[in-house]
Amino acid sequence: MALQKKIPLRKCVATGEMHPKKEMIRVVRSKEGEVSVDLTGKKSGRGAYVSKSEAAVAAAKKKKVLDNQLEVKVPEEIYEELLRVILREQLK
Repeated sequence: MALQKKIPLRKCVATGEMHPKKEMIRVVRSKEGEVSVDLTGKKSGRGAYVSKSEAAVAAAKKKKVLDNQLEVKVPEEIYEELLRVILREQLK
């Protein structure tokens, strides 16, 4: 009997739902306080995961969940980049 590889789950900060890590987008804050979208999931710093849905990004923005999670003001460009990433994936 083959063992199934454990799929790492992450919780979406906007919706509170658990999803496989690959289905999430990581937003990370570096030690310098810079916020960026981490598509590799490997950047160092404090990370927060958002579901790959426009609704989740909108909710995160509205409730300022990422600001709270990352303890820093998240710039507007980050939300725009998240939406771009989601739209790009939907087109594939």
